[in-house]
Amino acid sequence: ARQANSAQVHGGDRPNVRRAAESEDGDVDAAFAEAAAVVEGTYSTQVQTHTSLEPHGMTCRWEDDGTLRVWASTQGVFSVQGELAGHFEMPENEVVVTTDYMGGGFGSKFGAGVEGRVCAEMARSAGTPVKLLLTREQEQTNSGNRPSSVQHIRAAADADGKLTAFEMDAYGTGGYSAGAGFPAPYIYEVPNRRIVRDDVYVNAGNARAMRAPGHPQASVGMEATMDELAYALDMDAVDIRVLNDPSETRQAQLRDAADRIGWVRRGAPGAGVGPVKTGFGIGGATWGGGGGGTRATVEIHADGSVVVMCGTQDLGTGTRTVVAVVAAEQLGLQIEDITPLIGDTRFARSGGSGGSTTCAAVAPAIKVAADSALSTLLERVVAPALETTPDNLEAVDGWIRQIDGGSQSLAWSEACALLGADPVSVTEQHDPSLSSSGTAGVCAVEVTVDVETGDVRVQRVVSVQEAGLVIDKLTLESQLIGAVIQGVSYALHEDRVMDRLLGHQMNANMEFYKISSAMDIPEIEPVVWMTEESMARGVIGIGEPPVIPVAAAIGNAVRNAIGARVASLPITPRRVLDALEREGRA
Repeated sequence: ARQANSAQVHGGDRPNVRRAAESEDGDVDAAFAEAAAVVEGTYSTQVQTHTSLEPHGMTCRWEDDGTLRVWASTQGVFSVQGELAGHFEMPENEVVVTTDYMGGGFGSKFGAGVEGRVCAEMARSAGTPVKLLLTREQEQTNSGNRPSSVQHIRAAADADGKLTAFEMDAYGTGGYSAGAGFPAPYIYEVPNRRIVRDDVYVNAGNARAMRAPGHPQASVGMEATMDELAYALDMDAVDIRVLNDPSETRQAQLRDAADRIGWVRRGAPGAGVGPVKTGFGIGGATWGGGGGGTRATVEIHADGSVVVMCGTQDLGTGTRTVVAVVAAEQLGLQIEDITPLIGDTRFARSGGSGGSTTCAAVAPAIKVAADSALSTLLERVVAPALETTPDNLEAVDGWIRQIDGGSQSLAWSEACALLGADPVSVTEQHDPSLSSSGTAGVCAVEVTVDVETGDVRVQRVVSVQEAGLVIDKLTLESQLIGAVIQGVSYALHEDRVMDRLLGHQMNANMEFYKISSAMDIPEIEPVVWMTEESMARGVIGIGEPPVIPVAAAIGNAVRNAIGARVASLPITPRRVLDALEREGRA
């Protein structure tokens, strides 16, 4: 598509190649001329499809009153509601969208999509409920992907290892009209830099947001460059990163991850006896992870039951658990005492689950609503019953007791019974002071590579992630583990294969679009970075950042193991053997 004589995807007035970024800061040429070390390389990452286990789609039913009921596999019930209401030119409150559970999205399931609009149209025409799900081939070709990248990078450092110059000429394809952008230089400070990046349009399915959009591609090129500079300067790969990383948190995480993975066992590139070589690699990541705008309702009933309602949805990250944990803690109850109701546009409005914003948006809203509901309960019935003031009461372990040590107290059920036929119902808004944006993480890996077969095995992964105030450690660790699994798959297996003449995807299924299986998954150590400083920042979402540095760290570990750089993802046995042959190590 980049060639001058290629067919133009959009006709003659819109070329296939669009200059997406071009910038220069400092004196790049002078910095290269004065550098102690200069490295240069071309790194490429493939198109990665979302491959959600539950396909895109929904069930639609038109009610007799003209209301459209939708059960969708979506990351945003309100965005689906808005899209369908706009399509049918009807009020949003006449479209009710429900997502009880969903089987994966990774950024591809925010709207109704063509499939959703078709489903609703068919249900209206047929006068009966219609369920429509994409086939596996349609999932691969029409539901989005992570764009590719080709990055030619040249970088320089002084004798101490301080980065002095960075130059990149890059391109990538996001399909027929989407971009393929990524940040560069990634996370490390470089005073002199020159960036040129193009988007290339091709006749293939468009990109959509995919877990940490742009960042894994950026990490692959930048972290490979950092390792090559370390080799050129005979420096430790961790030391050069600590020297150039502006984040003190990530500097400490680099040291911690290296210790946990056994960095002291890391040898020279290609060292070791026998055909199976061991290597170590490391990389860092940054992400936003803030959130806001969520509203939540807490109801306390006379029988002591508590219902929490919020229009957010659970895409598999444990949002229901987070809702129950926060409400239970604020009300002095057990998690099983809370009924969390989510995933419905009839509840208080919340945003889509993306950008690692869900927990940071939802948890503060639940806390504020629960606090307000408790205050209402205490003021309305409990304080008068105990002949005290509301500010002298607290809810602890299923009891409401006096803070000043008074002897009178009420069990939760007894206190709620005083409400009679008038339950407490409070709706409140997210408090921005309870959450923060900006998080740091590091991934360290140990691999073995068989230089006779090219087989790469990831043995251990340590994923260290800052998470702010931790709501539920178990679900947080699950997010880290899931991100590592997805990163291993990106590094070693996944690849959209296209017929270069016909433009058809040749592996649009789950047989030949290879995803890491249980036998490919290493030992994973999730490490939640819980310092007092970090916890004081409030809730920070972390769904995306742990996936960012995994492929980069694996690539660096393979380089350390075999003494040759496999510069293209996925790192297949054929590419390993080719890299060894180029370096004369075959």
